[in-house]
Amino acid sequence: MANSFDLIIIGGGPAGLSAAIYGGRAKLRTLVINKGTIGGLADTTREIVNYPGYIQVSGPDLMKDFHKHAQSFGVEFLKEEVVSVDFSKEDKIIKTKKGKEFFAKAVIMACGSEPRLLNIPGEKRLRGSGVAYCATCDAEFFEGEDVVVVGSGDQAIEEGMYITKFARKVTVIVLHDEGILDCNKVSAERAFNNDKLKFIWNSTVEEVLGDENVEGVKLKNLKTGSTSELPCQGVFFFVGMIPSTRFLKDSGLDMDKRGYVPVNESMETNLEGVYAAGDNRVKYLRQVVSAAGDGATAAVAAERYIEELKDFNAKILQNDKKTLLVFFNVLVNESLEFGTLLEGIFNETVNDYKIFKVDMATKKTLAQKYGIDKVPAVVVLDKGEEIKRLDCSMDKEKLKAQLLC
Repeated sequence: MANSFDLIIIGGGPAGLSAAIYGGRAKLRTLVINKGTIGGLADTTREIVNYPGYIQVSGPDLMKDFHKHAQSFGVEFLKEEVVSVDFSKEDKIIKTKKGKEFFAKAVIMACGSEPRLLNIPGEKRLRGSGVAYCATCDAEFFEGEDVVVVGSGDQAIEEGMYITKFARKVTVIVLHDEGILDCNKVSAERAFNNDKLKFIWNSTVEEVLGDENVEGVKLKNLKTGSTSELPCQGVFFFVGMIPSTRFLKDSGLDMDKRGYVPVNESMETNLEGVYAAGDNRVKYLRQVVSAAGDGATAAVAAERYIEELKDFNAKILQNDKKTLLVFFNVLVNESLEFGTLLEGIFNETVNDYKIFKVDMATKKTLAQKYGIDKVPAVVVLDKGEEIKRLDCSMDKEKLKAQLLC
């Protein structure tokens, strides 16, 4: 099928592109679906100085190298927006805004994050005309002008200090009392010692003013309730990031209250064959280098999953010999004891069965397929078709009798 792939990666930022490189190199038919510019937020960064091997490189140039590398391994790219997914079956289904459907054995979520909006009057209307969310992208456009920064966390203060390299003056609007910032102490100390950085405390921005371009902001003092206007030519919002995972709401994928996806060390989600990498997952560091590492890990894990899936289909579903699917959980002693008993019976008797062990912790889809919710459990297959289930008794003779009949 033209729309059927081994691996589909949703998102074309550093995590997605890194995963694509590993997927393509592993000879998996790989598709990257990305709704925006290839490179994600990294593509909007003017200068990157902390990616290994590049003393200094622009975000667009680095992402161009990632893209070319993935293409060299035959990875396919599609510029569309994913609006829904169905992870309930072995073949995952991806649906786009244009009504197309794609199928994959494994899916990597690498859809990243986006700036949080305050949704105040003037913010959306003047975006790109003085309203900005990335200092390294846009600070140079405010050479010699007055700029307002909204926020007081690490990103806001550090980006604010970067903007002072270009702007005449940078005013930071802070919700808290005087002297209290949400950033780390080192950045706070540097900010207070920066002569071009000023602060307005106990305040919030209620409106961005201007017709075609930003001309100022309307401020509200949270203690007195009074409002005032502050002239400026640019407003940078740094009030946090949100993961681009809204389309996953009804997918069955576990997400935290903010929408980030928790994973294990292999980037596996709670759903078998579905992985998350980069800024949309729960993690400590959100940088290009860590996103690339996530993508590589996820792709290697996906490759192994696909191989195991093919192996199961070939050796079990297409096998002429009867098969015992033995479901177990290493945390349940009863299931381990039963497995030992079953192996002992096999060693003692000649039989016509093949054993395939299924770890409930890692093969959730297989457990769901056969409706297994507790262990030990044994499903007997004949040429891929279920013929019976064993009573998982610890009585050796009773168990042996079930196998011989």
